[in-house]
Amino acid sequence: MKYWFIVPAAGSGARFGSERPKQYAPLAGSTVIEHALGRLLELDAQAVVLAVNPDDSYWQSLNILKHQKIRTCTGGAQRADSVDLALQSIASEADDLDWVLVHDVARPCVRVADIRLLIEALSDHPIGGLLATPVSATLKRVGNLQHSDTAKIKTAGAVLETVARDNLWAAATPQMFRYGLLVKALQQCRDTGMSPTDEASAIERLGQQAEIVEGHSDNLKITHGADLALAEAILSCQQQHQTKE
Repeated sequence: MKYWFIVPAAGSGARFGSERPKQYAPLAGSTVIEHALGRLLELDAQAVVLAVNPDDSYWQSLNILKHQKIRTCTGGAQRADSVDLALQSIASEADDLDWVLVHDVARPCVRVADIRLLIEALSDHPIGGLLATPVSATLKRVGNLQHSDTAKIKTAGAVLETVARDNLWAAATPQMFRYGLLVKALQQCRDTGMSPTDEASAIERLGQQAEIVEGHSDNLKITHGADLALAEAILSCQQQHQTKE
């Protein structure tokens, strides 16, 4: 049985607010993508497969692409497309019961210990699961708002209800599933015209249940430019903690 990492990295990061995709933003003396890949490369995997945009001019400038365990394939328009293309690229080598761990390229602060915990916890599981954290914030469901043309301040909308957070978890990555099952799940999504936002939701469409493994809340996903400062602070704190150990 083998372990494969897949990193969808073909997105433009439109919400990031920069011409440069967020995975190539400078972060703590390196780039977001190099920090993310560096964590994955600490683990014993068959390969780390990146799905990149064919017009990506930034990836070729990074030395990490020379690492013997890193492979690339062409990515797709959506996350699920990129994951599916990466799965196809290893089809001749992967077995149905192999494990595939899909990780967001914009999560450079994931703890290696959390990934090891995920692998250990799910090693004998028939389906797989994902890192997640319990929701601690108070959640509000908001209705659609019709903005007035004369309004000076745009609001998000009126609160319809407060959503109970009992048993609610915030999904993170890596998300780890059996190769054959994940291929089947993504194929069904394509057949039904559904574009899953993560791998677990595709698995759910098959009627299967993914297992939650609790990770740490510092597994930040960089979405906006302001997140970079927080990510840098997290990396610094993690480094200090490792030094003290």
